[in-house]
Amino acid sequence: MGLRARLIVLVAVVLLSAFGAGGYVWQVRQSQAQVRAAASPVPVRDDPTAVRAEPHLMFRSTALGTGYGKVAMTPLSDPDGPRALTDASCERVYATRAETICLSAERGLLTVYRARLLDAGFAPKLDLPLTGIPSRARLSRDGTLAATTSFVSGDSYANPGDFSTRTVISRTGGEVVGDIEEFSLYVDGRLLTAVDKNLWGVTFADDDRFYATAASGGRTWLVEGSIADRRVDALRADAECPSLSPDRTRVVFKKRGDLPPGQWRLAVYDLATGSETLLAETRSVDDQVEWLDDGQVVYGLPRIDDTGAATSDVWRVPADGSGAPQVLVHDAWSPVVVR
Repeated sequence: MGLRARLIVLVAVVLLSAFGAGGYVWQVRQSQAQVRAAASPVPVRDDPTAVRAEPHLMFRSTALGTGYGKVAMTPLSDPDGPRALTDASCERVYATRAETICLSAERGLLTVYRARLLDAGFAPKLDLPLTGIPSRARLSRDGTLAATTSFVSGDSYANPGDFSTRTVISRTGGEVVGDIEEFSLYVDGRLLTAVDKNLWGVTFADDDRFYATAASGGRTWLVEGSIADRRVDALRADAECPSLSPDRTRVVFKKRGDLPPGQWRLAVYDLATGSETLLAETRSVDDQVEWLDDGQVVYGLPRIDDTGAATSDVWRVPADGSGAPQVLVHDAWSPVVVR
């Protein structure tokens, strides 16, 4: 067989492989679509503008059906009632009254990850910096700052030191403030310069101050940071993915304690007194928790439904350690309270 003939055969094999892979992806997508379409959808309402005009809960809908993966909203007065679906598909979502931050994954032969600001009508407004697999997202209360966390190696928070993240703060007008890993990190008053330093999971206090997680040497800390000073200071050890309360007096986070890798317990830290309160949720929560109000927090937990399909629910639990966890919204993930 001559060189030209061999090249023709090689090209044919490559094309057949590509078409075969494409056909497989298409078949998988069709099968998934049929399963979702056959499932009983949750009740849906057709007035998203009206829902957004009042205090509401925004989340990623995980109900099987045509709205799977779409950003949805329900009034805070009826959080588990009929949901208004939007056209936006997001893996994780966060929002203020004016805009929404959407971390998305466009899956195909190659998966493309994006971080975007969406306007009040959920149309793309601005692309945000993203260097890996999206994980966490937050907006400041006045909507002027956005933070995104992505994995650039590893894909789990289970073992600090076994992954690498990038957390970038941007102004929603387009200016990039910077990667907070480049900020100076102080632990017990000493500058930490270890090469395995990672920072992630921002929650904003105002237009300068924020809280986040820092990790190095297998340890994690709750840190307080300043954008103007480009500095973060450790407040306490064993804390990940913090979220600041509406009254700005407490932070809820997940902590490991003596649990095995990949397992966490929710706790609330009082910023004034330094006291810690373990919450009544004893299941492991791998989420950046949101505050429903000053007395309750909400978070997502995975679930396997009656058909064997994987979905998730949003739960709530009192922030003072009392009570018991309760489902707030079925078939939902990545909750954010918008008032």
